[in-house]
Amino acid sequence: MTEINTQTQILQAAETYAMNKLAGETSGHDWWHIKRVTESARSIAQEEGADPFICVLAALLHDLADEKVCGNGAEGLAEITRWMGENGVPEAGREHVVEIVSTMSFKGGGRPPMRTREGMVVQDADRLDAIGAMGIARVFVYSGAKGRPVHDPGLKAREAMSLEEYRSGRDTAVNHFYEKLLKLKELMNTEAGKRRAEGRHRFMEQYLEQFYGEWDGRL
Repeated sequence: MTEINTQTQILQAAETYAMNKLAGETSGHDWWHIKRVTESARSIAQEEGADPFICVLAALLHDLADEKVCGNGAEGLAEITRWMGENGVPEAGREHVVEIVSTMSFKGGGRPPMRTREGMVVQDADRLDAIGAMGIARVFVYSGAKGRPVHDPGLKAREAMSLEEYRSGRDTAVNHFYEKLLKLKELMNTEAGKRRAEGRHRFMEQYLEQFYGEWDGRL
C-alpha cells in the first residue's frame, strides 16, 4: 500500500477502514457508535489540550480490537497495528494508540487509570456513549443481541465480578445499569467529560424511575 503521510489522510483512511469493518454490526458497537465517540473525543481533546490526531485515531480504531466485536483482542490489536504501519502512522503514534485501545475498556471495573491525557479523553468519549439516551438504547440492543432479558426482579445486580462473570454471567438489561452505566459518571477522567456525564446520568436515573413505575403498573 502506498504510504499515507498526512494526518488528515490517515484519519480519512481510518474512518473508511472502521466503517467497512463494522458494516452490519448490530450489538451497539456499530459504525455510528464509532462516529459519536470520535466526535466527542475530538471536542474533549480541544477542551483538554490533548493531541487531537491521537485521540481521533484511537477513537476510530478502538472497537476493532475489542473481543466483543472482533472475537480475539490480541488478533484485533495486531491487525490495527499492522494497518497503522501500512498507512504511515509513526511508530510512537502506533504505540500510543495501541496502549489506549488495549486499556480503555470497562471490563467489569477496577482497572488502572489511563496513563496519558489522550487515553483519558478517548476513554471518556467512549463512556459517554454508554450513558444517557444513547446508553439506554445501546444496552437494550446489546442485551437483545446476547439473549439477555429486559428485567427480572428476582435476579439482583452483581457487585464484585471477574471479567468472565461480567461477560457471561446471568444478567439483565436493567441490571447492567447498576453493574456499569450508573458507575461511569464517577469514573470520568477529564473536566469536560465530567460535565457531559452529569446530564446523561440524571437522564438514566429518570428513565429507571419511569421504567419501574410502568413495570409495576403504577404509571
